[in-house]
Amino acid sequence: MGIYLNPGNEGFKSAVRSKIYIDKTGLLEYTNSVLDTEQRYICVSRPRRFGKSIAAEMLVAYYDKCCDSKELFGGLKIAKYKDFAKHLNQYDVLHIDVNYFRGQSATGMETVDNIQRLVIEELRENYPEGVSTADCKLPVVLTKINQKYGIKFVVIIDEWDAIFRENKNDETAQKEYITLLRGLFKDAPSKKFLKLGYLTGILPIKKYGTESALNNFDEFTMTNPRTLSEYVGFTEEEVVELCKEYNMDFEEIKRWYDGYSFEQTKHIYNPNSVVKSMLDGECNNYWTSTETYESLKNYISMNFDGLKDSVIEMIAGGRCKIDTNTFENDMVSFQSKDDVLTVLVHLGYLAYNKKTQEVSIPNEEIRAAFIRAIKKSNWNYVIESIVASDELLKATCHGDEETVAQGIDKVHEANTSILNYNNENSLSCVISLAYYNAINEYTIVRELPTGKGYADVVFLPRKGSDKLAMVVELKWNQSEQGAIEQIKKKEYGKALAEYSGNLLLVGINYDKKSKKHGCVIETCEK
Repeated sequence: MGIYLNPGNEGFKSAVRSKIYIDKTGLLEYTNSVLDTEQRYICVSRPRRFGKSIAAEMLVAYYDKCCDSKELFGGLKIAKYKDFAKHLNQYDVLHIDVNYFRGQSATGMETVDNIQRLVIEELRENYPEGVSTADCKLPVVLTKINQKYGIKFVVIIDEWDAIFRENKNDETAQKEYITLLRGLFKDAPSKKFLKLGYLTGILPIKKYGTESALNNFDEFTMTNPRTLSEYVGFTEEEVVELCKEYNMDFEEIKRWYDGYSFEQTKHIYNPNSVVKSMLDGECNNYWTSTETYESLKNYISMNFDGLKDSVIEMIAGGRCKIDTNTFENDMVSFQSKDDVLTVLVHLGYLAYNKKTQEVSIPNEEIRAAFIRAIKKSNWNYVIESIVASDELLKATCHGDEETVAQGIDKVHEANTSILNYNNENSLSCVISLAYYNAINEYTIVRELPTGKGYADVVFLPRKGSDKLAMVVELKWNQSEQGAIEQIKKKEYGKALAEYSGNLLLVGINYDKKSKKHGCVIETCEK
């Protein structure tokens, strides 16, 4: 066993031995199906701590011909598939962790040089008759080994995009690195020596113009994970089972770590955070504690028209349309707010809905990260609205209609350049921002189906809360009393099947002429 060539299965053994291991070996069924085909070029991009490296270790352990992984995989999902034994420990594997090489190098160019030099040294030791001391280009060496011995390689590159992320302004190193990758995966000789090419990273493959630098790769990204969506993170079924095993409140776990949704898998959870919450027995900001709020602050503070508007709308619980196609898949070529929001999707700070082409803040963990970044960005008008939300909630619970109306006026006035009113939806964003801290005691549902329509905003008390449920109906340039009557007429309260107790009915109207809000609050039986 070597360091880069056939490194063995110890890395994956460590993952399987862990207190919590979720079986994602079904991914191997897909990789087996594309071996030696035109689809053997795979690039998987995910945020940090979403299991990319564990998946790479799994592929190494499964394909590496210098170890015996039959017992390791025997009880896992892949063992049930017909081609399990056919490909198990049958191939030469090259495993290159680009972050490791960056840590041993002073510059981007030195990183690229060290990758080739050190991997070639190990190949020379194993195939002395196929590699000469003069050989210094890795694709050439693999071609010569293939010609001499007939060997094909599984090439796995973990954190493939590290040079683009960390040496973001070193164009010379980036071009040299892309040249290396093209030699390994794109140029004609590579078709003879490559069994499978598997890249993992945070960013999709770098674009030059409108085309990927390695356009023969099938890319599975946070904007379009396609058939591999269930391997992005933990599925809802997997999280439900963990909650049962560790006696955790599933709804609370869902609030904190769910929110990534794809066409083929509707609920994906942050795996690192779920595992840590189970082991600690509490929900917390686990994943974002590994990130720097400074980077998020820098992104959301970029001077692009409409960017702040979109961030505040999402903080208030809304969604924003974006075009992900303009993003050039690097950390410097930002031309618009769409590019910034797209990189935040790839970093895991935003969830993307491909069908509606909208982004949103996925969960409580990420919501907290945005608030910390906004505090560092000195968006005082937003922070003041959030701080005041506690008093607004108290006033609502006490039926203080005048204070509630005045409080909403202040939030609107402070953010008027961002949350411009033109309909009830924009009013809904202001209400969500005004009641921001209510999420600590309520589950807040916008547009709740009731059978006779949709309740604009419903506040359902969390377990242990002594608060009354609230149904809020919004009107734009109509009347607050009319909003209350609509709640009663359409019997919105009956939609709260699991809640028993009195209801607070809250009608809020924005008068276009006076530019003021009106509020009516009533208590009634459900």
